[in-house]
Amino acid sequence: MRLPRPLHEGILLRRYRRFLADVELADGTAVTAHIADPGRLPGLAVPGARVFLSHDPAPHRRLAWTVRLILQDGRPVAVDSRNPNRLVREGLEAGRLAVGAVRRVRPEPRAGAGTRLDFLVERADGDPLWIEVKGVTWHRGGGLAAFPDAPTARGRRHLEVLTDLAARGAATLLLFVAQRGDVDRFTAAADVDPDYAAALARARAAGVQVEAWCCHVNFREIILDRTIPVV
Repeated sequence: MRLPRPLHEGILLRRYRRFLADVELADGTAVTAHIADPGRLPGLAVPGARVFLSHDPAPHRRLAWTVRLILQDGRPVAVDSRNPNRLVREGLEAGRLAVGAVRRVRPEPRAGAGTRLDFLVERADGDPLWIEVKGVTWHRGGGLAAFPDAPTARGRRHLEVLTDLAARGAATLLLFVAQRGDVDRFTAAADVDPDYAAALARARAAGVQVEAWCCHVNFREIILDRTIPVV
C-alpha cells in the first residue's frame, strides 16, 4: 500500500479530541492535522514525537494535513486505522493470505442485527469466510504487540458475532495487523480490557481462527509482511 507523496516532517506539539494534533513543521509553521486513529497510541502520540504528514488542501476536507507516520525509537509506525483493512484486501486479492482461492471479496457484510464485519470472502470451494480486522499500533516492549490500547465494547461485539458464526459452523478469521515492523509476537491486553481478552479466548475455543501480522513500514509504503505468534 503506497503512502501519499510527499510526506512532510514535523514535531508533535499535542494531541487532543482523539483525532486532532497540533504539529510544528520543519519550517517552523504550526498546523492542525488529522490523526485517523481513535486509540490512545501509547508511546506514539506524545509531545515531541517526530511525525510525517501528507498535505491535501482539497475543498471538501476539513483539515488539509494528516499524520501518516510517527517515529518511535527511530522506526516509523503507521497511525491510520483505515490501513489494516486496505492491506488485508490487497493481501486477499494478491493471494498472500492462506485462505484458499478467492472469487470475490465483499466489504462490510451484514453479520447480524446492527453488526457488520469487515469482509466476507467467497471462495472457489464454495465455503464463505467471514473476516474481521483489527489494527495494532502498540508495542509494549520486548517485541510484544498488544491490542486494545483502550477498552473496546465495539471490538467485543465483533468477537461475539464471530464466535456465534463459528459455533454454527461458519469459517471465521480474526486478523490483528500491527502497523509496524519491530514486533515479533502479539497478545490481548487483558490489563486494559479484560472483557475483550476473555471474549477472544472464547472465540478461539469456539473455532475462530486468529492470526497476527506485522508490516514492513517505510516512508513510501506499508507492506503486509509476515505472521507473528499469538501468545
